[in-house]
Amino acid sequence: MRHPLHPAIVHFPVACWLLAVAADVAGLWLGESAWRWSSGLLVVGCAMALPAMLAGLLELRQVPEGAPMRDAHAHMTAMLMAFVLFAARLLLWQEQGHPLPPGLPAVLLDAAGAAALVTGGWFGGRLVYGHGVGRGRP
Repeated sequence: MRHPLHPAIVHFPVACWLLAVAADVAGLWLGESAWRWSSGLLVVGCAMALPAMLAGLLELRQVPEGAPMRDAHAHMTAMLMAFVLFAARLLLWQEQGHPLPPGLPAVLLDAAGAAALVTGGWFGGRLVYGHGVGRGRP
């Protein structure tokens, strides 16, 4: 596992999801010109999350048992929760395939998704920087 794929591609869904949250929040004040971006960002984020999750599952066998594996399970749980929350946000604010303006419930789903994303990212960081998972050893 000299060059793991998972950490290389997770940046795409993370960036798309966080930009979608920003677009929804901005849309509350700036209107459609801001929130219109959210739906596309959520689609790309959810689509890119699928290969990122698959790569993470394939690389899971490289994680040592014990504390690193517990952190890997916490990371996977939080990221799956983020995926579900952002996918729900996308699907619930559509009408016949057209995005609807976000209201407070949509922004609350965004906030919950972002919190899960940050939590999962923190556990992912612990895997790499705390436990050395995926880092080449000399």
